Amino acid sequence: MHLTINGEQRNFDPPMTVEQLLGEIGLDPRKVAVERNLEIVPKSNYAGVPLDDGDRLEIVHFIGGGAPDEAKAKEPQSLSDDDTWEVAGKRFKSRLIIGTGKYTDYEVNRLAAEAAGSEIITVAIRRVNLDDPSKPLLVDYLDPKKYTYLPNTAGCFTTGDALRTLRLAREAGGWDLVKLEILGDERTLYPMMPETLEATETLTKEGFQVMVYCSDDPIMCKRLEDVGAVAIMPLGAPIGSGLGIQNPVNIRLIKEQSAVPVIVDAGVGTASDATIAMELGCDGVLMNTAIAEAKDPVRMARAMKAAVEAGRDAYLAGRMAKRKYADPSSPLAGLI
Repeated sequence: MHLTINGEQRNFDPPMTVEQLLGEIGLDPRKVAVERNLEIVPKSNYAGVPLDDGDRLEIVHFIGGGAPDEAKAKEPQSLSDDDTWEVAGKRFKSRLIIGTGKYTDYEVNRLAAEAAGSEIITVAIRRVNLDDPSKPLLVDYLDPKKYTYLPNTAGCFTTGDALRTLRLAREAGGWDLVKLEILGDERTLYPMMPETLEATETLTKEGFQVMVYCSDDPIMCKRLEDVGAVAIMPLGAPIGSGLGIQNPVNIRLIKEQSAVPVIVDAGVGTASDATIAMELGCDGVLMNTAIAEAKDPVRMARAMKAAVEAGRDAYLAGRMAKRKYADPSSPLAGLI
């Protein structure tokens, strides 16, 4: 029996079910999702779905001086256990979301995630390695019971590819909370907003909770929220550029108009960039390259955690007013 698995021709002795195929290859059915002839095979049906000659299958998995102005003094706010944020009915304390790509290995990724204190990690959906099925998987290092996996559509350039990817992700792990990104071109990796809007609406109707990577256009962000996005994720700068937030005015406008969380996604290069995002009032920051490509990813992860917390605290504290002229820190009354 001739089968095409992840684009490779393989021969097997019939009869054979999906469950038997996975066993023959050496894959754990709990850690993968299977698509047969463009239709997802539910995990509960693996044992009952026979394979036919010519079938095409995809098998995927996840990767101080002076005195205060008493008239303006307020009760201090701090990053207490009450300072949490919520998305799709789930509450989180950490406002730093990290990706799982570009690390030298899964162990470094694990250590960075722990140092960052993240509760949500993004994961990509990719084909399993048929030549080495025993190769470690992401789930072996980052436990889905400890972290909230956020499957994303990294690398998708069409609505069809994005929908297919997230449907497979839901079958692989049962996750409805997902991150949608549909890219416009390979050079800038800017989001293709018309298709992003279309896919958001479709996924929402299918029961997905969609966090959306998008441009920093306030009008388009509002439309995404209107069709069901549970979080708006405008880019600070192109993905992987490390340029920092290029349009803080638009980010602030998006935050002011949104009833759902706003997460700066992409473009962060160092800790100060993360702090700026939080000082703008954003609910969180998502980053990957800034940590993974640092000379010391674990140390950078710790720095990013501190930066996000500092920016959040500064936002809650309230920035001093900007003045045109100097204002002495120490009172002049009683000067010798």
